[in-house]
Amino acid sequence: MEEKQNNLNTVIGLGLIFLLLYLWMQYTAPEKKDLPATTPTTQDTAQTDNPAPAETAPTATIAAMPDSAKTGMLMAKYGAFAPAAQGKEETVTLENQFMVLTFTSKGARIKEVRLKKFEKVNTDSLSNDIKSPLRLLANPKNRFEFQIPVMNTASGFVNTRDLYFTAQKSGNTVVFKANTTNGGSFEERYTLNPDNYDLDYQIAFNQLGDVIPKDQVMELDWVNHLDKLERNQKYERTMSSVYFKPTNENSDYCNCTNDAIEKLGDQPVQWFAHSNQFFNTALVAKNFAFTDFVGETKVMTDQDPDLKLLTTTAALPIKDPNGGKLEMMLYSGPNEFDRLRHYDLALEDIIPFGSSIFGTINRWVIHPIFEFLSRFISSPGIVILVLTLIVKLLVYPLTYKMVHSQAKMAALKPKMEELKKKHGDDQQQISVETMKMYSEFGVNPLGGCLPIFLQMPIWFALYRFFPAAIEFRQASFLWATDLSSYDVAFRLPYMLPGFGNHISAFTLIWVVTTLWYTWYNMKQMDTGANAAMNNPAMKYMQYFMPVMFMFFFNSFASGLTTYLCFSNILNIGQTVVTKQYFINHDKIRDKLEANKAKPKKSGGWRERFESAMKEQQRVQAEKNKKK
Repeated sequence: MEEKQNNLNTVIGLGLIFLLLYLWMQYTAPEKKDLPATTPTTQDTAQTDNPAPAETAPTATIAAMPDSAKTGMLMAKYGAFAPAAQGKEETVTLENQFMVLTFTSKGARIKEVRLKKFEKVNTDSLSNDIKSPLRLLANPKNRFEFQIPVMNTASGFVNTRDLYFTAQKSGNTVVFKANTTNGGSFEERYTLNPDNYDLDYQIAFNQLGDVIPKDQVMELDWVNHLDKLERNQKYERTMSSVYFKPTNENSDYCNCTNDAIEKLGDQPVQWFAHSNQFFNTALVAKNFAFTDFVGETKVMTDQDPDLKLLTTTAALPIKDPNGGKLEMMLYSGPNEFDRLRHYDLALEDIIPFGSSIFGTINRWVIHPIFEFLSRFISSPGIVILVLTLIVKLLVYPLTYKMVHSQAKMAALKPKMEELKKKHGDDQQQISVETMKMYSEFGVNPLGGCLPIFLQMPIWFALYRFFPAAIEFRQASFLWATDLSSYDVAFRLPYMLPGFGNHISAFTLIWVVTTLWYTWYNMKQMDTGANAAMNNPAMKYMQYFMPVMFMFFFNSFASGLTTYLCFSNILNIGQTVVTKQYFINHDKIRDKLEANKAKPKKSGGWRERFESAMKEQQRVQAEKNKKK
């Protein structure tokens, strides 16, 4: 019976861990929100695939008109901005030690951001890694444009994507101006800071009181086709989204796993960002707040050339068209925790470390420890090993308690065998007597499970930490070429649903060591040649659970499976050493006998359990009698 109880405890523990892990994976994925029948953006989705619709640019017909007719047509469509409706597109670059930005004078927007210290990695048809320069905002279908309210125009507004700005570069500052017929201008100024991934971004309204109505708003339309930057694009897709922070509230994001839309109406917004798994482009308001924010995500398939479509619209106030300025900060770079936290804007929330207690553990415990260790250890894989050692030392009191509880259960083996001989196949009576024995000797049959559950917050936190921390991106260790993605022992000739077309070596090692540890524990609990066969279902379940976990971990970040391997090996070592050298089995038996001799309080859960079991026995006996 004692073997069965230990087997049962193990099955309960593994089953609950399996269930909790599954529930946690569902919980950590952003909640699925019901979408409206249509999810319109400011611009139709069809327009997204056509960056320059026919009606937004001067046509060949207009170009062939006489100058007087042409001027009239442009004035009707663009009002005072008619002079800027014609021109030649030019590019301007700004550069520092981290990045190269390419701007276009058509629309005065960023055309491309190349990050010097990072590379994107994709795979070819033979699953070989292909590295290339990493670029953000580089898709020709992207848009970043303003709809400016302009008087005396047919539509009532002018879109900056139709305007040709004049560019003036001075040092690491470029100024774009769209001049008007009255001598005013709409100005966009970008200043690249020398030691970071951010720019000071300013919009100025110069002498536009006769062109733009006062106390109006202009709308920003930002359409961003995310590029595929990582090998594990499925993982990258589920960790990419639109993030935003309402003023004086916590940050939030659009659903990462499904098409989603978030509308905040009049609620002011401090910043919003379009984020890949490890990189983001964020726009932060300084001397104003965005309103009418709408963020939208559209999930692409593996066959699509883009990873995901992110769209944002927001309103910016025009308080003074004769000299007003809108101050912003534009960040386009890596999701590095300390770098983003330095802004003191909660931009670090873009990193998907998790929420509640698990995110707290990652941000303020796991990440600081990893960062500290990285100052002395260059290999992230070795840092994971040391981190595992630290965690195992911190939770060793729980491990000792678990092993000590198992030793107390083992000390009761002879008495459990006596119960089996006395009651034979009467499992109900054996259960009643077993619980009575546990109470008399002061043994908690779940004492070996509780320490496992107490460690689970750390496990769940690490489940989110490794694929979100950019420090592991493209960091190699042993055969793993990228600790933020899965490692590959060998490729399969076909794709298995829910598993992939590869075998992860670290996952395989974890499964093998878990199976060996299960066998070791069962061997320690055996009392005879057929002891393990007393309950074959429980025996096989213990071997089945690690194999099931392999389907979960095979495509996880190899940093996580590396940690699991180290943790498993260290756990085996701790258990064996503790049983052999730190547990005094004679002292435990003496303690159990002393507990039995102590007077017991009446009532409690034991008596209620016994009463319930006796009532069940009575009911069963009556049923048998009737039969």
